[in-house]
Amino acid sequence: MTDRIRVGIVGATVTAGGSGWGANAHVPALKALPAYDLKAVCTAHEESAKASAAAFGAELAFSDFDRLLAHPDIDLVAIVVRVPSHHELTLKALRAGKATFCEWPLGADLAEAEELTNLARTNGLSTLVGLQARSDPAVLTAHELIAECYAGDLLVANLSVISSGQFVRGKGRIWQSQRKNGANPLTISGGHAMDATRFLVGDFSEIAARVATQTREWLDSDTGQKVAVDAPDTTSVAARARSGAEVAIQVATVATAASGFRLEIYGTAGRLVLTSNANVNNGPTKLLGAKGKDELAELPIPARFKLAPASLAAGSPSINVAQAYVRYAEDRAAGRSTAPDFDTALGMHRVIDAIERSAAAQ
Repeated sequence: MTDRIRVGIVGATVTAGGSGWGANAHVPALKALPAYDLKAVCTAHEESAKASAAAFGAELAFSDFDRLLAHPDIDLVAIVVRVPSHHELTLKALRAGKATFCEWPLGADLAEAEELTNLARTNGLSTLVGLQARSDPAVLTAHELIAECYAGDLLVANLSVISSGQFVRGKGRIWQSQRKNGANPLTISGGHAMDATRFLVGDFSEIAARVATQTREWLDSDTGQKVAVDAPDTTSVAARARSGAEVAIQVATVATAASGFRLEIYGTAGRLVLTSNANVNNGPTKLLGAKGKDELAELPIPARFKLAPASLAAGSPSINVAQAYVRYAEDRAAGRSTAPDFDTALGMHRVIDAIERSAAAQ
């Protein structure tokens, strides 16, 4: 094994019009990090694989995932495809004995996440999951401040995630209309934000929830036909964290004037507020704080939490992805596990499952 971590990525395609998460977030992050070598690209077709490898500067191109897994020069497999394919490809990577990154969600449901996490443990493989909010510089700073009792004993947390709904979609995203596919506001924008909340105030020990689908039809822009929607777009949760804090959560998509992400944490000595116009996993996220009755003021982010290279464009979604990759590389060198891994993902899948079961029991 070389000093650099040689990555084979599946799901980054240059012919995707530049709009894919793999091409826009993962590739720039990996190319900017000296600890990594983007060694191979795998897509569904040989032509797009070769074009993508050439565009991204990767040495190897594959249209057969099994061939990528069999190659001895791949240290880490990064799976950045649609959620319904996460389980199958991640299962193959783990069975091949490869360290594996899988984008969030880890699977389409809890059962898939449990199978993958258990297999990774059994095989002793290091893993990384795309819960990038835990690596956001502002979130890491807030985590340290809470540990240092900046806010005192935690009492209340209020999370609001209000995103712009996309009710007209083409074939690239119309599949998200179906709840069974595992990619919807509850799991994606909600999942990232709730996981950041768990990271800061502690895991949830009690959950009561309502889940609804407010917009029941989307327009398929390719066919001009209306498509029935059963994926949830509105979720309300009342939870209790193991820290003792009571947590109120609202996740929704709206037609106009979405307010983005806001997490307020109140304690006996002060408060912390994290805000972003986008999802917290994408950033950039602002951190504000106040001790006692002081007015809220923006807090500085220590340089030690700014892990991504300055060469990455400000506000780019690649920054938090790079942050996570840096943490993984440091963990790998030190023989530890602090970056979000499959066990982290499993914990979040259990929260989502508890939310869905609570809502179904109403």
